[in-house]
Amino acid sequence: MNRSVTDFLATEARLGTYNYEPIGVVVSRGEGVFVWDTEGNRYLDCLSAYSAVNQGHCHPKILAAMVQQAGRLTLTSRAFHNDQLAPFYEELAQLTGSHKVLPMNSGAEAVESAIKSVRKWGYVIKGVPDGEAEIIVCANNFHGRTLGIVGFSTDPETRKHFGPFAPGFKIIAFGDADALEAAITPNTVAFLVEPIQGEAGVIIPPAGYFARVRELCTAHDVMLILDEIQTGLGRTGKLLAEQHEGIEADVTLLGKALSGGFYPVSAVLSNNDVLGTLRPGQHGSTFGGNPLACAVARAALRVLVEEGMIENAAVQGVRFLDGLKKIRANTVREVRGRGLMLAVELHPEAGRARRYCEALQARGLLAKDTHEHTIRIAPPLVITGDQVDWALEQIDATLKQDLS
Repeated sequence: MNRSVTDFLATEARLGTYNYEPIGVVVSRGEGVFVWDTEGNRYLDCLSAYSAVNQGHCHPKILAAMVQQAGRLTLTSRAFHNDQLAPFYEELAQLTGSHKVLPMNSGAEAVESAIKSVRKWGYVIKGVPDGEAEIIVCANNFHGRTLGIVGFSTDPETRKHFGPFAPGFKIIAFGDADALEAAITPNTVAFLVEPIQGEAGVIIPPAGYFARVRELCTAHDVMLILDEIQTGLGRTGKLLAEQHEGIEADVTLLGKALSGGFYPVSAVLSNNDVLGTLRPGQHGSTFGGNPLACAVARAALRVLVEEGMIENAAVQGVRFLDGLKKIRANTVREVRGRGLMLAVELHPEAGRARRYCEALQARGLLAKDTHEHTIRIAPPLVITGDQVDWALEQIDATLKQDLS
């Protein structure tokens, strides 16, 4: 029996928790840059599940790896070794230059794991008095939605009625190295920051900012934690966004595209000093590092590199950004982007960006609004030049409409 879109949405509204506000499309399958709804309509996906589907929907090589491993072994817990974990460590460490890998499941778990790890490093290695470790974060950050993380968010909607929150965090302006320098104390153990603030609307810091941040963290023995859960694995046209400024983080957080959208996989990458402080029983996850996750992640990393997706993101990102900047519409306030991580910010008087996303849906393109007046655009890294040009035509026509 075929269910109508209205039926799907009504059932979700009746039984589901109202903690999301999705665009009114019910997707039933995907392939490459495209998804199809339950009525057979095709859309160009310009969200990529918030960059979890960098490799494109249902990539056949990742699918094959998942199916093969699912027929052999899916889970042992970390009570035993499995034959996929060591190769996953080797391949991820070789690709990123990391010395230690801590596998987890979701991006938020990776963030929480990093917070625990740098705090312990601060007490055991740096000599911070117990219970006094400080971590500096940025205003308008988005690192997840666990209780620990929303405690240092500046978004009132993520905090209201969820307290009390854990102490130990200082909030400074993003992109302001002087503010970082002023906030550092002898008890500062880490600076946790996104290379580009994605959920805030693809906010890119000034040139040279991260070079200065790296200098400050090194000078004050502070661990630089880069949350590359959205920016990493090719999204910005580099393997990691840190490479745009030629720096290396002390701790790097990966997730989302680490599995190509097939399975929740995340990882904390660091050095022996930070992750080497953890001892048996002090941290873990039943599913973290499971053989199915490792096999999927290995395939996801392999196709990302072997099929030139990172290089394609750089080329098509320039094409897309240039095209967006050429749109002459009174609704547009600013266009921002790096690689295939792009945003169009609208003038407030143009109305909510959601209306424009709904108009784009009617034209066969799926994008998502953020912070009321910004449209996020992040297609899979396998997008072609012709597909970019088609998307630009739809965006141009939509932004020239009066939807206020």
